[in-house]
Amino acid sequence: MSLLVTPTVLGHRVLNLRAAEATGLPGLADASITTRILVENVLRRAEGGNDPDEAIALADAIVRAGSGEGVDVAFDFHPSRLLLQDHSGVPVLADLASLRELLAERGLDPGVVSPALPVDLVVDHSVEVDEAGSRMALARNMSREMRLNAERFRFLKWARQSMAGVRIVPPGHGIIHQIHLERLARVVGIGSDGIAAPDTVFGTDSHTPMVNSIGVLGWGIGGLDASAVLLGMPVSLLAQPVVGVWLTGRLPAGTTAMDLALTLTEVLRAHGVVHCMVEFRGPGTLSLSVTDRATVANMAPEYGCTSTLFPVDARTIEFLRLTGRTEEALALVEGYARHQGLFVEEAGWRPAFARTIELDLATVEPSAAGPRRPQDRVPLARVPKSFASEVRKGSDEDGMIAIAAITSCTNTSNQTSMMLAGLLARNAVGRGLKVPAWVKTSLAPGSRTVTGFLEAAGLLSALAELGFDVAAYGCTTCIGNSGPLHADAARSVSERGTKTVAVLSGNRNFEGRIHQQVAAAYLMSPPLVIAYALAGHVRVDLTSEPLGTDPDGRPVMLADLWPTAEEVDEALGQVTLERYAENAQGLFEGDESWQALESPVGARYDWPTGSSYLTPLPLISLDGDASLEDVRGARALVNAEHSTTTDHISPAGQIRADSMAGRYLGELGVQEAEFNTFGCRRGNHEVLVRGTFAGAGMVNRLADRKGGFTRHFPTGEQTTVYEAATRYRQEGVPLIVLGGRAYGMGSSRDWAAKGPRLLGVRAVLAESFERIHRSNLVAVGIVPMEFAAGEGVQSLGITGEERFDVTGLDALEPGGEVNVRAYDESGAEVAAWTMTARVDTRHELDCIRRGGVFGVIADTMIRMKG
Repeated sequence: MSLLVTPTVLGHRVLNLRAAEATGLPGLADASITTRILVENVLRRAEGGNDPDEAIALADAIVRAGSGEGVDVAFDFHPSRLLLQDHSGVPVLADLASLRELLAERGLDPGVVSPALPVDLVVDHSVEVDEAGSRMALARNMSREMRLNAERFRFLKWARQSMAGVRIVPPGHGIIHQIHLERLARVVGIGSDGIAAPDTVFGTDSHTPMVNSIGVLGWGIGGLDASAVLLGMPVSLLAQPVVGVWLTGRLPAGTTAMDLALTLTEVLRAHGVVHCMVEFRGPGTLSLSVTDRATVANMAPEYGCTSTLFPVDARTIEFLRLTGRTEEALALVEGYARHQGLFVEEAGWRPAFARTIELDLATVEPSAAGPRRPQDRVPLARVPKSFASEVRKGSDEDGMIAIAAITSCTNTSNQTSMMLAGLLARNAVGRGLKVPAWVKTSLAPGSRTVTGFLEAAGLLSALAELGFDVAAYGCTTCIGNSGPLHADAARSVSERGTKTVAVLSGNRNFEGRIHQQVAAAYLMSPPLVIAYALAGHVRVDLTSEPLGTDPDGRPVMLADLWPTAEEVDEALGQVTLERYAENAQGLFEGDESWQALESPVGARYDWPTGSSYLTPLPLISLDGDASLEDVRGARALVNAEHSTTTDHISPAGQIRADSMAGRYLGELGVQEAEFNTFGCRRGNHEVLVRGTFAGAGMVNRLADRKGGFTRHFPTGEQTTVYEAATRYRQEGVPLIVLGGRAYGMGSSRDWAAKGPRLLGVRAVLAESFERIHRSNLVAVGIVPMEFAAGEGVQSLGITGEERFDVTGLDALEPGGEVNVRAYDESGAEVAAWTMTARVDTRHELDCIRRGGVFGVIADTMIRMKG
């Protein structure tokens, strides 16, 4: 049986989903668009196989799981593309370069390690807001970025010439997800086999689902899974329920897409959508522009779900035309989507979702989220109380805003929000308002298109007059690349202990993420960032109190500055095809400094001797592994709190001189001014392992201070995590980590798993795991283990000072149980309990048995090529 039809859409073959509905998959007719895309992928990959009935049965299980029947089935998913950013992408490509070294040492051709699918890498995570509030900020920050990261960039240029299928977008063009949305995503693509199929993508950045706003199904994966996918291996998934979010009504005047995104983050976290896919439907979706949808889809990892999808509709086609896709491409997208039942026309038709959550857009109100989690939405009127409840008794300076940043893929891609910000800035300048001197202001647009339409609307100069000059085209403040605070704010923190605040248009605000001297951070829309910057602190209720006074002493309210709908519509007239076309010029070429960089050539990378940036990864070897042997006599390296994030486990921001990583760099002769960030040092395991569990807000119950500290047992001596792990290794003691709920929430960074593995961690025992981090742990050979419902470290009376035995690993099956016993120094039992090993599929079990994904890859390649 074949479901491939030739020709069908503009002369291209397709896997015919309409035919599949009549061939053993009657439930597919009522399935969500998300489910239909998954089924198409599975059936197309199985086409021509020996057992078509097996493929149909697997597709049927995916359909039933999507509608909530709870079918526990694993399947292989093959994306059509891979998307990387430089923080996580450089390690992926460096891991492949390391794998090439291994093959060469075995006398094999290193060139066989090459991408099996198209790969795009956007350099957007390296630039810092070292300078802000000046017309020279952009040029100086980009110059510094190029100087500090020249070695990494040379490596990327080597990878581009050495690995076919790799494209690099050099620094200075914008943020990965906006570039992806504007230029790289295809929605429907033609494979090398000539078959038209949905454009699907995996990305090493957790906010990859932003592109799902135009009907592309994609989500974030860890860097180790990305390396496997890049080499042609699928990702093994458990079929998941699809949760429908049914939107009605329209957003009220004065609210933005960010207000909606924060509301949905709060709602969906409360409902629980971890291990689910989310699809937005209903008449309310028709009122949302594609860039509004992008703001919402961008925050999928903050909801906790795997992916979120806005299906293709008329709005999608309009956006693709606006951003310069060809008429031929538009015809293919619309023709294919309609033919396959992937195009939404009837807003009132509800698919067979596992659950449906309803939201009336008219109920959304202006909001912020903070001070430390994106799901903690706060109506504007309650922001002062939310901060006061966190700070409790403090000084009058507490709450002063040290950073006000219009940044991040979440909002700087949103045409309406950015125009609102520019218009509000214009109105504020017209009233004679100024931003207080202690506030560090910056603007980092998602692409050069954004500044193009702001300038055309006459708004860029007003933003600059308030200090929101363009400081970079990159992620900047959102990922902790904030640069130094203004001197008076930094001095207030260091000398008086002032609890300062950041306000930003980003998607994450975990403690210590934005800046190590910032005590709290609030997420909000771009116009609200400007409003709070003008106020200078968060102790003001912007709904009822003035944010400042004009030169005549008259109070100015936020409502006085808020643009009218007519003003916004007039400004949006400058968002044209020409603006997007201008930004597309030279996307892969880079500026003169990029082009002038000389890079190595050849199949093998010439690893620089003594490099502080790039070293071969020691995880890539064939030395064998004990990942699935029972663990006896283990010590707890960390006893972590609930909601421990990947920022806590593996920070991305500035490296401090007094940290273990800083000391290591100092010993190499690197000057403190050249330390750069942990994110930019991810190609050097010696730096990253010393930063593991050392995030500024990391709470380890075994230590009496935050950061990278623990206690070594049985001595009880408090020391750094790195030094304790080194001592345990010398003593031959295996290690575990204890955690709470939502362990590993946040970014997709693989180093939050690589670091613990290199420290000697064998298992992580937690109440629940975030999706990507659980997968990363498996990919490095660490066993993720979940407590039974209602159980946890505290309920069992565990302190982390005990010794631990974990048994049952040697006979583990997917999703199987293991036994844990904790006992004191005398050998007396403290507690004994059973846990579920979150090794969900047989593919994952094989990965764990071989010591991680690189054991699988290396072994497979050597057997095939040897």
